[in-house]
Amino acid sequence: MIEQKLEQLAEYQAQMQLAEIDKQTLIDAVLTPEIKQKLADIDAEFSDKYDAVMENIANLTDEIKKEVVSHGATVKSAHLMAVYSKGRISWDTKILDGLAIVFPKLNEARKEGEPSVSIRKVG
Repeated sequence: MIEQKLEQLAEYQAQMQLAEIDKQTLIDAVLTPEIKQKLADIDAEFSDKYDAVMENIANLTDEIKKEVVSHGATVKSAHLMAVYSKGRISWDTKILDGLAIVFPKLNEARKEGEPSVSIRKVG
């Protein structure tokens, strides 16, 4: 049953992709070669501007993150907030499960979250 639903979901996704292709085909049909060239020129004109700004964003974001980690607390401005999260503690479950056989009291500290599902493409 789940396999059938996954196949139906894949079919819906394929229908959406086909609709997007059909839409773009119709858009391309009404665009004259001159308009297409003008759009390409506009894209080229803004490409360098976008690249420069994206590089500035990446560099400043990295700088902010490093400073917030050093600061050790969330920092909020008028428009953005850099949320500080302490490092997560993790445990080697295989080792602890083995130790729990010898020390059953360890099982009292064990918590198991709810399972989750993510849907991904095959291959």
